This record gives sequence, C-alpha cells and structure tokens, in this order.
Amino acid sequence: MSGLAMMLKARGFEVSGSDSRDGPELAPLRGAGIEVTTEDAAPLPEGCSMVIHSAAIPPEHPELRSARRDELEVLSYAEALGRLQSTRSGISIAGTHGKSTTSGLLAHVLVEGGLDPDVIVGANCGQIGGGWRLGAEQVPGRGPLAGSPGLMICEACEFNRSFHHHQPRIALINNVEEDHLDIYEGIEEIIEAFRVFARSLPPAREGGFLLIAHEGAHRLQVASGLDCKVETFGFSPGADWTFELHDGTVGLSDPDGVEVASWRMSMPGPHNAANSVAAAVLARRVGADWDDIERAIEGFEGLDRRTQHLGSRELGDGGRVEVVDDYGHHPSEIELTLRALRESFDPRRIICVFQPHQHSRTRFLLEQFASSFELADLVIVPEIYFVRDSETERHKVSASDLVDRLNTKGTTAQHLHPFETIVDRLEEVCRDGDLLVSMGAGPVWEVTHAFLGEAGR
Repeated sequence: MSGLAMMLKARGFEVSGSDSRDGPELAPLRGAGIEVTTEDAAPLPEGCSMVIHSAAIPPEHPELRSARRDELEVLSYAEALGRLQSTRSGISIAGTHGKSTTSGLLAHVLVEGGLDPDVIVGANCGQIGGGWRLGAEQVPGRGPLAGSPGLMICEACEFNRSFHHHQPRIALINNVEEDHLDIYEGIEEIIEAFRVFARSLPPAREGGFLLIAHEGAHRLQVASGLDCKVETFGFSPGADWTFELHDGTVGLSDPDGVEVASWRMSMPGPHNAANSVAAAVLARRVGADWDDIERAIEGFEGLDRRTQHLGSRELGDGGRVEVVDDYGHHPSEIELTLRALRESFDPRRIICVFQPHQHSRTRFLLEQFASSFELADLVIVPEIYFVRDSETERHKVSASDLVDRLNTKGTTAQHLHPFETIVDRLEEVCRDGDLLVSMGAGPVWEVTHAFLGEAGR
C-alpha cells in the first residue's frame, strides 16, 4: 500500500491515508507530502473521489462505510494495481513463496540493465530506492518490447484471489503450496486460482509469456492449454531453463542446453538460487544482456526482512552473536531459511523468535509448523499476530498450542510475551557462536533490533 500511495503521488494524484498504528514505516509517506492518520474513525478528506484499501481492512471499517455512504469508488489494492498495470507492460510475480525477493531482484537487474521499470514490491529494497520506483513511460529502444508502454513489476498475491485483478503481459509462478486456508478449501482450489491467473495472460502472438517452475508449481494443471508462451525452469533436466548450484555459484543453461550465464549468489540457499534464475530469465525476456544480468545479481544486496543479516552483537564475556531477520511465515519458508542459515553461518546454535501470522494459518498448518523448526535449537513464540481473522477464529488456537506441538516433536520451545520479556530472555540464553533469527510477517523484527540495541526503524 505504501508503494502504491507513493506511485500515485508521483503520478500527480492527491493522496492521503490511514493505518492501524503509527511507526517509522509511515515517515517516508509523510516526507513525500502524504498525510497519514492513525485514527480509526477519522473522516475522509474533503473532495475524496476514490478509496483504496488493503486486503487486511474489513468491510465494516469506518472509512469504507463512509465511502459507500458517499457513493465513492472503492477499490482493493489489487484492483488499483491492475488499473495501473493496464497502462504499462506488466510483469506479475506470483507464487506461494519468494515473490518479494524475485520482484526486487528483477527490478534491480532491469535498472542496472538500463530498462528503467516501474516497480511496486512488498518489501524495502534499498538498491531501487525503497518499495517502489517510477520508471520510463516507454521501454527503452532495445529488446523485444522496445517502444512498448513502460515495464511495471508487481507482486501478485493469491490471497482472496487478488491476483486475478492483475493485467500482466508477462508472469512468473515460482511455486504453489497450501496457504491462505481461510480462503481456500485446499490445494485443488489454490491450483485452480493460479490457473485462472495464468489464463489472464494475452496470447503468445501478443507477447504473453509465462515462466513457471518445473517442480513444485503444479505446472501440468496450471499451465496446460494456455494461449501464452510457456517455459519452465528448475534443477530437473526436463525444464526448459536448467540450472546447477555448486559452492554458491549458479550456472544457467538455455532451452538448447547451452550455458548462457553464471553468477555467485549473494543470498544463501537453493530457494534463492531459484529466485535468481527466474529473475534472470525474465530479465532476458524483456531485453537485458547476460553480462548485465550476471553483474546485477552478484551485486544484489537483498531486501529488508528477507534473510537480512542485521549484524552482530558482542556479549559481556567477549563472545559474539550473529543476528538475522526474516519475513518467513509459512512452514516451507521457515524450513528452507533455517537450512540456508545453518549452511551459511555454521552457528553453534540457532535461536529463533517466531511470531505466527494469523490465527487461521497457524491452526490450519499447525502440524507443518511444528515440523519446520527441526534445525532450530530454541524457538521462542510470542502471541500470534492478529490480522484479518475473526474474533471467533482468534480463540480457536494460541501460541501455546504451537509451543506444545514443538516440544512434543523434540524442538525446545517456549511461549513468552511481550517483546520486552523476550529480549530479556535472549540476554540470558545467548552465547558465543549463536545465531539469533527473528521470523514472521508481523512486527517481530522489533525483538532483534532491540537485542542489537537499536531503537527501531
């Protein structure tokens, strides 16, 4: 929402907004001249003609009620994004995991390659100037899209089928797994939602292109019978674009089996290698040179809260603790991230502060969560971050339920709250050689920043 607000402001719209709480995240908006209130019942601005809301805002929110009463146009975030995309050459990045990393990396590659895209990404990426970027009105004069309306990179989230409102010309589907089970009945409904998304691409003769993972994306159900051009990527020899990962270096081969590029990974883990390959193939598709792609990927500094190494803290006894923050809030993400951290840092112990995101997700995936922390030596669980769910759902599962399941499966875990109590506990348990990682889509990053002695963001 912040990126969309900033982009609309840059395009000449008068923009104001509201949020549930104040914080440093709102400073850039205010710095750009966007008035932001944190009052729940604040009246809509005089002369307001449109209200755009995120998926987290319930229909009964006072501002939405006011908008309907005044017969204003009301759009969801995804609907507004789709309208913007309709004026550009849209690139939508979809998948259960890796959307922000792949979007940010692709944006960085295209900027470095001189292709000057618009960007809205769901995390702060310092190398593109934040979570958004305003690019050229037309694609620069090289590559297959030269002279077309400017490129626009957007994350395409499957929650509530919001990505069905996108209007892309090019799309990626990284992976498809069970998530958002408060919306979907199960994996078959999720697969169908991705298939509907893929069908929104224009036919191949109009430049429609889908890149989909060869493994893990249910490609046969999602991509069969599409009118757009479809290519796959993966470790498997059956993929169109194949890659290998050896000692942190990716080697990428094209559909003819010729190795066309290689780069040293700046982010740990095979999942990030796959993200980099997807970004490379898409960048090449829209006209980037392989030399620029290799150089940009190797120089990518990552995004905030995506396996972000915050630094280290020296302990009183002279020991040192490395500190990482990560957005992972799904069992698969957690398991992959912990494995990558174990291999990259080789710590004595991993101490993980994990804040579950949504009561419904925690309840539906409780057993998967309980199995995803095997590589952690201690897991500290604060209260579940309450968002989007009903009060009824809130009482169906608790943080203690997750802690009990973790301990039953042999992972040492404890429930502590509030964050200040967790920081006090970390002061007691952290030892030389430990790696401390905060994980979750809520404000759990405050714990690791406080441990490092920072006031926050």
